[in-house]
Amino acid sequence: MAGLEDCCEREAEVIARAPGRLEVLGGHTDYNEGFVLAVATEQATTVAVAARDDHLIRAWTDCDESEADFDIRRLDQGPWGRWWDYLAGVASELMAEGCPVVGADVAIASDLPIAGGVSSSAAIEVASALAFSTLAGCAIEPEALALLCQRAESDYVGMHCGIMDQFASIFGRAGHAMWLDCRTRERRMVPMRSTDARFVVCDTKKPRELVESAYNERREECERAAALLGAAALRDVDEAMLAERAGVLDETLLRRARHVVTENARVQAGVEALEAGDMPLLGELLSASHVSLRDDYEVSCEELEAMRDAALSQPGCFGARLFGAGFGGCVLALVEATAVDDFAAQVAGRYQAQTGLQPHIFATALKSFFCSWFSFTP
Repeated sequence: MAGLEDCCEREAEVIARAPGRLEVLGGHTDYNEGFVLAVATEQATTVAVAARDDHLIRAWTDCDESEADFDIRRLDQGPWGRWWDYLAGVASELMAEGCPVVGADVAIASDLPIAGGVSSSAAIEVASALAFSTLAGCAIEPEALALLCQRAESDYVGMHCGIMDQFASIFGRAGHAMWLDCRTRERRMVPMRSTDARFVVCDTKKPRELVESAYNERREECERAAALLGAAALRDVDEAMLAERAGVLDETLLRRARHVVTENARVQAGVEALEAGDMPLLGELLSASHVSLRDDYEVSCEELEAMRDAALSQPGCFGARLFGAGFGGCVLALVEATAVDDFAAQVAGRYQAQTGLQPHIFATALKSFFCSWFSFTP
């Protein structure tokens, strides 16, 4: 990574690292207090910091040529609609919790696709929170740290996300998927027993700006649907209840609710498929999830459909779905391990020919997700 030595000729005092996440199942269920199934990625964001003798945060990243420069005493002037809003939001939340954040020079490096649905935002939040808190001498429990980072993104940045991304980044473990109850925050690590398949991330290179997209609108629609159904959240609605009370919802709210209800059921079935090593069943669940996200939740787009169609056309693909917020970003495919190389080449060629965009496609073995985070002072 381009470290502080390259940016400002300083040595790092703290280095922190946090991975992104792959949402296996559970699209848009987290902010509905539902269930999710996610894994931490091999790809990650690394944040190196060194204290300054003033109140400025000066930050550089290898993902953007612009330099951040803001005063931690003036965080109410943000957000600015730039990548450093995540740093400012984390600093704001840390200080609200009594952590004496100090000015710092910050260097950030990441091999996560930006705005691709792999939670690059959660990774920078978690890594910067670890770095800033360690530099300030504050010890924060992992769950409290995850919730703090979620508040930074929701309350400061303005993207009203759930807790899945931050929890997956912090609690992800090698060889396991994380099942998370987003209401109680109960979590369970589910062993991924099959070594015969890989998750393949297919980045469409169609970016989306979450805050400016329909993401927040979807959340508001779900809240209205739950209220009309007499439920605290859509997590409390099952298919029988939805069918019985469907008449109180208009067509749009019915589709939104139907997606959340059926997606929660798919998460539970996905846990069973992973535990059994049943990759064909898991692939079917991924594909069913995509159809629901496309037709009922309406968060797909032309590029995501082209990528998924290309994936499903290839031998050895068990299933594929858009993941993350949608409106662009990535498709997750489950592919036989022996077919991955041909799959990537064929999908990339077909997608580029159809859209004119050059995709980024990479695979990860089911057993190779590892370490959620670490930090140290050299």
